Amino acid sequence: MNRPTMMADRTDDDSDINVVVDTRPRTKRPPLYKVLLLNDDYTPMEFVVLILEQFFHMTHAEAFEIMLTVHKKGVAVVGVFSHEIAETKVAQVMDFARKHQHPLQCTMEKE
Repeated sequence: MNRPTMMADRTDDDSDINVVVDTRPRTKRPPLYKVLLLNDDYTPMEFVVLILEQFFHMTHAEAFEIMLTVHKKGVAVVGVFSHEIAETKVAQVMDFARKHQHPLQCTMEKE
């Protein structure tokens, strides 16, 4: 059985259509922090390479290159992270260096 199709309430007039634009406030990205390694005259270069491989997941070649930058320039950025992660990385590096009796300094600053 065929039933008639009803097209009631259908018009070609667009005047009844309302457009609602939903605006959301833009969320700001949290600030990022650079983790820095500082050069000293006592920490062995191999230990700095180990730190970079272990805590910053660098390859041996990357770690060696960054270690040379620290050695030659006195400081190098070893990573950029959110505040909490940067703080944790600094604490891990400092604790590890102290446990191995090295004066290596690791700090963080806002990017």
